[in-house]
Amino acid sequence: MTSQKTEIKCPQCGLLTFYSSENKYRPFCSERCRLIDLGQWADGTYRVPLKQTDGYQDADVEGADDANSGANSED
Repeated sequence: MTSQKTEIKCPQCGLLTFYSSENKYRPFCSERCRLIDLGQWADGTYRVPLKQTDGYQDADVEGADDANSGANSED
């Protein structure tokens, strides 16, 4: 069975590369580009925006901290 090779541009550097099971770094052209992209996610360059309609608010997180603050107090 042969794997289908599709030529694509690396999303990091733009170099033409193959998107196939033979390219272990797909969709990137190299480990370097893959690691640069990972670093950009880690440092916050890329973000998934939070929708306000999700029902999640910062106040919910702050309330959770307040509720847990008295759990370890001794009388």
